[in-house]
Amino acid sequence: MPPPREQPRSPDITLSGVIERILWFDEETHFTIAELAPEAGDKTIVLGNLTGLQCGETVDVVGHWERHPTHGPQLRVKSFQSRLPSSVHGIRKYLGSGLIKGIGKTYAEKIVAKFGVRTFEIISHQSTRLREVEGIGPERAKSIKAAWEEQKALREVMVFLQTYGVTNALCLRIVKAYGQDAKKILTTEPYRVCRQVDGVGFKTADKIARNLGLPTAGPQRVDAGILHTLEELEGDGHSAFPEDGLLEKATELLEVDRSIVHDRLKHLIEHQVVDASQHHDVRLIQLKAQANAENSLTVSLRRLLENQSSLPPIQALKAVEWAQTRAGFTFSPAQAEGLQMALSHKVAILTGGPGTGKTTILRALCDILSAKRVRIALAAPTGRAAKRLQEATRLPAATIHRLLKFDPSAGGFTVNAEAPLSVDYVIIDESSMLDNKLAAALLRAIPAQAHLLLVGDIHQLPSVGAGNVLGDFIDSGHAAVTRLDTVFRQGARSGIVTLAHGILHSETTLPTLYTDPKSIDFSEDIHFVRCEEPEACVQMVTELCADILPKALKFDPLRDIQVLAPMHKGTGGIQTFNTALQQRLRGQSAKTGRIHPGDKVIQTRNNYDKFVFNGDFGVVLNQDPETGNMDLDFDGARIALERGEQGDLQLAYAVSIHKSQGSEFPAVVIPLLRQHSIMLARNLVYTAITRGRKQVIIVGDPSAYTMAVRNAADSRRITGLLPRLKRLKD
Repeated sequence: MPPPREQPRSPDITLSGVIERILWFDEETHFTIAELAPEAGDKTIVLGNLTGLQCGETVDVVGHWERHPTHGPQLRVKSFQSRLPSSVHGIRKYLGSGLIKGIGKTYAEKIVAKFGVRTFEIISHQSTRLREVEGIGPERAKSIKAAWEEQKALREVMVFLQTYGVTNALCLRIVKAYGQDAKKILTTEPYRVCRQVDGVGFKTADKIARNLGLPTAGPQRVDAGILHTLEELEGDGHSAFPEDGLLEKATELLEVDRSIVHDRLKHLIEHQVVDASQHHDVRLIQLKAQANAENSLTVSLRRLLENQSSLPPIQALKAVEWAQTRAGFTFSPAQAEGLQMALSHKVAILTGGPGTGKTTILRALCDILSAKRVRIALAAPTGRAAKRLQEATRLPAATIHRLLKFDPSAGGFTVNAEAPLSVDYVIIDESSMLDNKLAAALLRAIPAQAHLLLVGDIHQLPSVGAGNVLGDFIDSGHAAVTRLDTVFRQGARSGIVTLAHGILHSETTLPTLYTDPKSIDFSEDIHFVRCEEPEACVQMVTELCADILPKALKFDPLRDIQVLAPMHKGTGGIQTFNTALQQRLRGQSAKTGRIHPGDKVIQTRNNYDKFVFNGDFGVVLNQDPETGNMDLDFDGARIALERGEQGDLQLAYAVSIHKSQGSEFPAVVIPLLRQHSIMLARNLVYTAITRGRKQVIIVGDPSAYTMAVRNAADSRRITGLLPRLKRLKD
C-alpha cells in the first residue's frame, strides 16, 4: 500500500502486518521505530508509542503517512492492536525472535516445520508434543511452555499498563512476581503491587486505582500512601521519621483529612506493619525492615563489646615499633595511636580524609596480625574499593556481598549468625557507604570473640541506602575512634589532597584557572577550566574526555576517565553528557540513549542472581542479535544479562557523584554550573574531588564552586539507630 506522494500527511489509515525488526526503542518514553511487513505490499517503517511491541508480532496499526527527508515515507502510529501471527512466516519470525526462552531461530524453524499454523495451539494446549521435535526433551519442552505462559501474562500486563508509562523491564518484574495472576492483581489490589514489586511506585498504583474507582480515602489507599511516604523518606536516607512530620507529608500526598491518616497509621502500628518507638519527647516511625536492621545492629554491637577477644596476646606498643621498623619510617603520633587502638579494642573506627595515613595504618595492622597468625577478613562495599584495599594491605579482600556469600536461591546471605565467619579480625574499608541493612547483615556474621575495624571518611556523602551507620557508631561513644587530620601526601602532585582538605575548612581558593583546556599543565593534578554556559560546558567536557586527556596522558576514555555531575537532567545534566560522550566515542552509528556493545554502563539495582550490584561499572562486550542478551565486563568478571535484566543498566560515561562512592578513577572531570545550585553542597564537591587519583578537572563557573564550598547545610539523617545505641549505656 504505497503512501500518497502528493501530500505530506494523509487521513488516518489502518495497516496490518508482521513486525520484522525493532529499529529503535526508548525505554523511558516507549517511542519505537520498527519495520513492518504488510499483508500486501512492500515493507515500511512505523513509528510511535508502541509499548510492549515484539519482533514477529502481527499488528493492526492506525496512523498517517509522513515523509522523512532522509528515510522517506513512514507511518506515524496513533494506536495499534497486537495479535499473535497466523501465517507460518509470522509464527516462525515470532518464535525465532528470542522472545520465548528456549527457542531461537534453529528451534523455531524445526517447531514450525513440524506443526505449521497449529504451532501456538500445540504450545498452549499440547506442549508435551514439542518432544516430537528433534532435540527437544522433557526439560526443554517444560521450559518452553513456562516461558510461553509468562510471555502471555507479560503481554496482557503491557497492554494494560501502556497508558501509565510503565517500562518493559518493570512489566517483566510484575509478571515474574505474580505470573498469570499479574493482571488480576493489578486490577483488584493495585497498591499491593507498589509494596511488593521493586520499582512500582505509589503514583503508578494510584493512577490505576483511581481509574478503577477505588475510594480516595479508603484504607487500601491511605495505608499505601503512608508506606510510600516512609519509603520516600528512606530513599532520602532517613531510616526513621518523627510521627508529626510523617503525618504532614502523608496527608499532603494523599489530599485527605489528617485524622484519617492518623487513624490508619495507628492501625499500621497496632498490626506491626510499621514500627513506633519513643525517644525522649519524639516518637519515631519506621518501616519494619529498618527497625529490624537497627535492632540487629544494636544487639550485634553489644555482643561484640561484651565478649572476650580471640586474638593472641599482643603488646601494642612493641607491635607498633615492630611495624615502624618493617615500614622503614616513623609513624605520626596519630597513626601510632590509631594502630594501638585497633589492636586494643574489640570495635574501633579509623576516620580521615585522603592523604592522612589510613593506608599506612591498615598495612601495618595487617602485617602485625599476619605475624601473629590471626585470621583476617578484609572487605569493602564495592568491588573497586575492595580491590584498592587488597592492593594497600597485600592481602585478599572482597566485597561485603561476596564475603557473606549471598545465595539467590536461599534469598539471603549464607554467612550469618548461624554460620558466622571463621575469623578473628574484620576490617571494612569505605565504611561511610554502609547502610543499615548491609551493616546489620555484616555484624550478625562476625563471631562474638572477633574484632571489628571500620575505616572511612565521615566527610564524604553518606550511604546510598538509608542510615548513618558510621556516624551513629562514632556518636554513640561505644567504639574507640581515631580521627586523622594531618596530611602527609606532599609535593607537586598533592593538589587534590590539599584542595579537598581546604574544602572541609570552607576555603574557596580555586585551583589553577584556565579558559582553554588545551593549555592545561598536567604536571599538576587538579585544574579548573572556566566555562559558564551549559552548552559550552558539555562541549568542553566531551573534548577533555575524548581527545585531550587520552592524548596528553594516554588515558582510556572508558576505563580511566569518569565524568561526575551533580544533577541528572537539564543541559548540564548527566543525561546530556552521556548522550554527547556516547556520540563522540561510539560514533554516529550509536543510537542515542540506547546501550550498544562497547558502551560504558552502570548497574542501578542489585541483581543477586548475577552477583551484580547497584553502582557496579561495566563495559558491554557483545549482544546477541537474536535474543538481545548481553555479555558485559564488570571489573574483570564476565556477566551475561538477559534482555529483561538490562532495564537496570544505564550509560555511565557520566554518573552522579553519589554513584561514584567507593570508587576511584585515574581521571575525574566534574562539571559545576550555577544551574546545579539546588544540589551544590560541600560534601558533594568534596566527594567528587576525592574520587580522582591522578587528575581532577573541574569545568564550569567559579561562583558555583564557591557556592558549594560555603554550603555546609546540615543534611544529617534521621535514624533510630543512635537512640538505640545510646540506650546500651543505660
